[in-house]
Amino acid sequence: MSRAPRSYSPWRRRSAVGFNERVSAAKFPYADLGEFISALERDGDLKRISAPVDPTLELSEITQRVVRENGPALLFENPTRGDMPVAINLFGTPERTAKALGAAKLDDIGARIGELVKLELPIGFAGIREGLGKLMQLKSVPPKKVKSAPCQEVVYRGDKVDLNRLPGLQTWPGDGGIFHNFGLTHTKHPETGKRNLGLYRLQQHDSRTLGMHWQIHKDSTAHHAVAERRGERLPVAIAIGADPVVAYSAGAPLPAEIDEYLFAGFLRGERVEMVDCLTVPLQVPANAQIILEGYIEPGERKPEGPFGDHTGFYTPVEPFPVMHVECMTTRKNPIYHSIVTSKPPQEDYGLGKATERIFLPLLKLLIPDIVDYNMPEPGVFHNCLIVSIAKRYPKHAQKVMSAVWGAHMLGMAKLLVIVDEDCDVHDLNEVAWRALGNVDYSHDLVVNSGPVDHLDHASYQQFWGGKAGIDATRKLPGEGYTRGWPDEATMTAAVKATVDSRWREYGL
Repeated sequence: MSRAPRSYSPWRRRSAVGFNERVSAAKFPYADLGEFISALERDGDLKRISAPVDPTLELSEITQRVVRENGPALLFENPTRGDMPVAINLFGTPERTAKALGAAKLDDIGARIGELVKLELPIGFAGIREGLGKLMQLKSVPPKKVKSAPCQEVVYRGDKVDLNRLPGLQTWPGDGGIFHNFGLTHTKHPETGKRNLGLYRLQQHDSRTLGMHWQIHKDSTAHHAVAERRGERLPVAIAIGADPVVAYSAGAPLPAEIDEYLFAGFLRGERVEMVDCLTVPLQVPANAQIILEGYIEPGERKPEGPFGDHTGFYTPVEPFPVMHVECMTTRKNPIYHSIVTSKPPQEDYGLGKATERIFLPLLKLLIPDIVDYNMPEPGVFHNCLIVSIAKRYPKHAQKVMSAVWGAHMLGMAKLLVIVDEDCDVHDLNEVAWRALGNVDYSHDLVVNSGPVDHLDHASYQQFWGGKAGIDATRKLPGEGYTRGWPDEATMTAAVKATVDSRWREYGL
């Protein structure tokens, strides 16, 4: 594929905010991955690649070129390793992600959640969590158990299991091997029985074992710790190629008490069908393409990595638990779903923007001071947060900083930029102009320390490091600013209207 100059590309990125294009006429919710792929193809938003492509590096390079030009979803029909096609870039734009979730625009989903939770009048994060859980139980239904499922049409047990059937990717030259990057990992708390669905990378050690990259702050890590303390194996099941709503829900920043399948049912508007695994006491999405079943032995670790992660850098080799795969089931003609990660722009842009827009109403209920926020893609969504507020009193911006750093997973944010409500947080030029011009760093910079992402290589200690908040709002006399804040130079509405009406007359 020849690459058009970026400024003229027909695939240039568009903002997630205000998107109102027609959603595919295909029936929603999509029953499975295949239905979503068909809908994308009907809308001209999917490209089939019939030429043989190597899942080691070549597939990654093709995908990144398409993603960087805001291109379509891709279906590699003939990977040279593995025995099934590869679907990728399914969530690469906010528009495509909205389509996957059955919405005209991502903000519409957030509005649904916001209106429902308001009815519960929650107080603080605990109230929002409780209210959201109750309302999902009222407005959706729990998963539906079925006796047979498409994901179990073909069954491989014991020595018949061969992970090399899967066209796992080596994305970067320095990667430690083959990785499966969109495996939905199911575990259960050994004592409470509470289920968790998470999205973690999986390194293929050999034809029957996987390295589980469970970061320290993740719920599956807590389940594994309890199992180890009890000296027990932890059953694990991994689904690859679930329907797009379940796939998104696996990575949504939900509190541990909220079931991901209940959330998926809420988004879908109908129950998610699930089936019992054949060899472990877990349930998996019935319409997935591939299921891996197995267990983790207490105390067992193997080196995992390096891996070119979404930070754009290789994460180092560390010891992580090992999953022994005892059973693999698939559809008769499965499709393998994956994603490429590294320095932005990448496909996770669409997923990150979905989370940003969907959870905005909940964040505003928790912190009513917030007008809007943006997690800019270059900050890989957790390194930087831009927040606009309706400033009412001295040091209001600093109060919001503290609230954001105390808000669930937003506590990982390293840089907060607080601007006034008339600043468009999605216009990074406007934000930079405010942040660079409205700040006296001897007064308006807050520096502290706290938890950071497991993947953060910049912190001098793993898991915690320095954070900064920039108050780029207009300063008040009560904050010690006595010079009189100047007015912004803007054109009058009358002159703008005159120029608008005469624009063609100017010959421009």
